[in-house]
Amino acid sequence: MAYGRTRTALITGATDGVGGVVARALGMDGWRVLVHGRDRARGEAVVREIEQGGGSGTFLAADLASLAEVRRLAESVRATTDRLDLLINNAGIGTAGNAPGRKTSADGHELRFAVNYLAGFLLTRLLLPLLKASAPARIVNVSSAGQQAIDFSDVMLTRQYSGVAAYCQSKLAQILFTIDLAQELEGSGVIANALHPSTYMNTTMVRQAGVSPMSRVEDGAEAILQLAVSPALAGRSGLYFNVQRETRANAQAYDAEARRKLRALSLELTGLAS
Repeated sequence: MAYGRTRTALITGATDGVGGVVARALGMDGWRVLVHGRDRARGEAVVREIEQGGGSGTFLAADLASLAEVRRLAESVRATTDRLDLLINNAGIGTAGNAPGRKTSADGHELRFAVNYLAGFLLTRLLLPLLKASAPARIVNVSSAGQQAIDFSDVMLTRQYSGVAAYCQSKLAQILFTIDLAQELEGSGVIANALHPSTYMNTTMVRQAGVSPMSRVEDGAEAILQLAVSPALAGRSGLYFNVQRETRANAQAYDAEARRKLRALSLELTGLAS
C-alpha cells in the first residue's frame, strides 16, 4: 500500500458488526473511510466515531438487494473520491435473516446470491478502473467457511431451497470470483483475496440465526485488516484465509470451468455482458 498520501477505503456493510469495527480501525490509522450501509443514522454515527478518532469518513447509502442501487453506489464513490486504495466487500445476509424462506432481490434473483455475491461482483467491476488507477490497491472479499458447491442447473435454488444452502453457495461464489479476479488483475498492482473472518462472531447476523456466538467481531476485524493492510500480503493474490491462516476453499473454487460458468452468468445478470 502507498503511505505517502491519504489512503481511501470503501467498506460495504460498515454500519454494524465487523464492518463497523474495521471502518473505525482504518479511520484511527489515518484512512479516509467510505462507510456503506442502508441505515443513514447508523452510518453517520460510525462516521462521527471515525472523525472523533482523528480520521475522516463519508457515509454512502445503498440497498445492495438492488443492482440499480449498486450502480448508484459506484457512481457516488467516483463522485466522492478520485482514488480508491481498498475495497472490502463485507455486506451480507446470513442463513436466516429477518424472515425465513426463499426471498428475491429487486431484480428477481435469490436474495442471498444477490446481496452476498452479485452486488459485490458488480460493485467491484464498476470500481476496477479507480482501483487500478490507485495501485497498489487491494480487494478483500469477506466470505465464510460455510461453503457449498454451486449447482449451475439451479443457481437460484428454485427447486429446493434452504437458507443455509443459499448462504453457503453465495459465499463460495465470492471465492470463485476472487480467484478469477486475481488472475485477471495479475500485473496491475491490484490484489484480491478472500477470507472467513471468524466463526459465529457476536453479530446481528449470527443472533438472527439463533446461534450462540463463538468469537468476537474484533477477531474478525483483525483477520480482515490483515488482508487489507499487512505488508506480508503485498503482491499475493487469489488466496483464501480461514481467519488469519491461508488455507484451501471448497474444491469448486479451483475448477476453471466452474469459474467460467459463474463469470458468464454474473456478467449476464448484471448487464455487463452486453
